[in-house]
Amino acid sequence: MDHGHGHNFICNGERTRTTIPMKDRGVADLVRDMGRMGFQGGQLGTSLQVWERMLDEDVTIFLGLAGAMVPAGLGEFIAYLLRERKVDCLVSTGANLFHDLCEGLGIVHYRGSACVDDISLNEQKIDRIYDVFVSEIELHKADTHISNFVKGLNESRRYSSRELMYRVGEGLPDTTILGAAHESGVPIFVPAIADSSWGIGMVMAYREGHSIMVDQIKDVHEITRIVEKSKKTGVIYIGGGVPKNFIQQTEVIAELIGEYSGGHSYALQYTTDAPHWGGLSGCTFEEAVSWGKVAREASKVQVFSDATITVPLVVQALKASGKKRKSHPVYDWSDAELKLRYVQT
Repeated sequence: MDHGHGHNFICNGERTRTTIPMKDRGVADLVRDMGRMGFQGGQLGTSLQVWERMLDEDVTIFLGLAGAMVPAGLGEFIAYLLRERKVDCLVSTGANLFHDLCEGLGIVHYRGSACVDDISLNEQKIDRIYDVFVSEIELHKADTHISNFVKGLNESRRYSSRELMYRVGEGLPDTTILGAAHESGVPIFVPAIADSSWGIGMVMAYREGHSIMVDQIKDVHEITRIVEKSKKTGVIYIGGGVPKNFIQQTEVIAELIGEYSGGHSYALQYTTDAPHWGGLSGCTFEEAVSWGKVAREASKVQVFSDATITVPLVVQALKASGKKRKSHPVYDWSDAELKLRYVQT
């Protein structure tokens, strides 16, 4: 390929101009057309195309959710993905699901300001997440809700976080992540559940004599079984952190002691983290290929941009496109061994 001045470049067998014309268009057409652009706009548009391709196959789609995305306002977008089975398994930080529970209980997050006197906020019992405000007194009501939930559980058995999230989602509106997951049968795993207000609520119950065992090794086993029993897998990461690694390591486990498929077949990520710091949140999918976590021939796209900008655009574009899914997995957890089958949508 000649990269000299004045020569045409051919990528993937065709010439593609980066210019997209100004015209009246809906969000689906806009994001799809952005796939012709350079830089991160082009990555965003391409990510939509790859996500839509996943919907055309028998693929189990995993979503990793890090950051403070629910307080920032993305909760209903994630709930939509679960209700409509645009994703099939969620791995989240405990914090996102705690704030989601708050919304389900009527505890509201408000747009505030990052330029504020935090000492004054502390005196007024207002907690700040960058420019988002929430009442600390109201948050304590959610802590108590979790404590009371724990007190109603069977202390003689071991629960995976998936089982706990399914139970706590019962009765919550389907505009919440927990409520939508319960209604649609999408499992939620919280691999660092103690590192959040779930841990606070649980220790409140513990000090009153109510102790439950959250078996996080059972979590690892269950999510790896989903991967092993799937025809193909795709992964989507909003941020990185623990959710990203928890999903990625399933392929390492499967190769070591289970049924290895060669790595995830599709991989998307929306993150502000950069690869050169060496952290997992920003590491490239090419790096993941070296571990066998992502298949060599996988379709993979990373969008290095704020997820509060990119995720609403791509999810709204998915909805606006009217793209129907070929099939989605259904899980049967009634026996010791997971049963998974794909049903036509």
